[in-house]
Amino acid sequence: MTDTIIIGGGAAGCFAAVHAARFGKTVLLFEKNEKLGRKLRITGKGRCNVTNNSSTEEHMKNIPVNPRFMYSSFASFDAESTMSFFEELGVSLKTERGNRVFPVSDKADDIADALAREMKKLGVKVIKKRVSKILTENNAVCGVFAEGEEYRSQSVLIACGGKSYPATGSTGDGYTLAQELGHTVTELKPSLVPLVSPDKFCAEMMGLSLRNVTLNLMDGNKCIYSELGEMLFTHFGVSGPLVLSASSHIRDMQTNRYSLLIDLKPALSSEQLDARIQRDFAENLNRDFQNGIRKLLPAKLIPVAVKLSGIAPEQKINGITKEERRRFGELIKAFRVRISGFRPIDEAIITSGGVSTREINPKTMESKIVSGLFFAGEVIDVDAYTGGFNLQIAFSTAYTAAMNM
Repeated sequence: MTDTIIIGGGAAGCFAAVHAARFGKTVLLFEKNEKLGRKLRITGKGRCNVTNNSSTEEHMKNIPVNPRFMYSSFASFDAESTMSFFEELGVSLKTERGNRVFPVSDKADDIADALAREMKKLGVKVIKKRVSKILTENNAVCGVFAEGEEYRSQSVLIACGGKSYPATGSTGDGYTLAQELGHTVTELKPSLVPLVSPDKFCAEMMGLSLRNVTLNLMDGNKCIYSELGEMLFTHFGVSGPLVLSASSHIRDMQTNRYSLLIDLKPALSSEQLDARIQRDFAENLNRDFQNGIRKLLPAKLIPVAVKLSGIAPEQKINGITKEERRRFGELIKAFRVRISGFRPIDEAIITSGGVSTREINPKTMESKIVSGLFFAGEVIDVDAYTGGFNLQIAFSTAYTAAMNM
């Protein structure tokens, strides 16, 4: 008999294991992968955006789904606590643009390895098996069943992630285990995911990366997200940091509802851009339009921009009217890409949806349905925008569960 069993050796599971052991509990952690923290090791392009160095209020603002559920666990363990925790384990951290926190080494492995080392030091036993059932008696947890064997315990924590990145082991096991015990799982959707566009020009510009552009996500005529940064055109549509962030603001994907307006020259006002275009035109008066704007736009973008402008590619620049020039400037300040869908959930960074927060006590992370059953991390129906906010949710809920198991 052990005090607690944790299902899942990702960010939430390992974090909870460390703290449960520090609180004096005996801990068994089940992880079906060969290595702990597989998804953690590839987050932030392998750099691991550990948390966001900002206030709890700021974290709450960046959680579009069930933010109030997080209030108690943030009060118990906030971003500052997370930073202190990893610094104490010997991982030096740094804060970058947007208050994003990374290891100084830029290696996600340093975060995962620090957790694994601390677990080993504290005597957490890791069992490389898949849990197929949670055992209960009198509506209370009494252990788990894994690959033909029973393991008894007084409490069980489900911390096995969502359905995104299934190659890392996030195959939705936690949802099944929770449902078998009577829990509701809300609709699962991809979040922080590339977006599909019906516009053929995206494929024509495949591989083109745009830096220092402003992306505006439009819901009809209303802008619901705007950010400066990087994005990428692909064979199916668009991807990159700005697009992933924008995707988490899309709640109900419908044809013709959402579009992206990209400001290709955000450092210039419309008037400054027009002056810049006039200068370029003045230097190329006798050239074809398609050849006279080479300094203005990336090469892959020029044929597309020319086509969308309605100006003939061979039109001599000295024959372009003031109205045509003005419309071309508007295109550069608001380059529209229509959005028709998300890429599949297995390409998403996180899963939106999960075990209903109405069935979990926010002060303890314990199930309101089964005594001794706890939840932490992505398996819960809470998700945030990019910037370290999702990992902080994992750490805060894991700490709260560990404290109460």
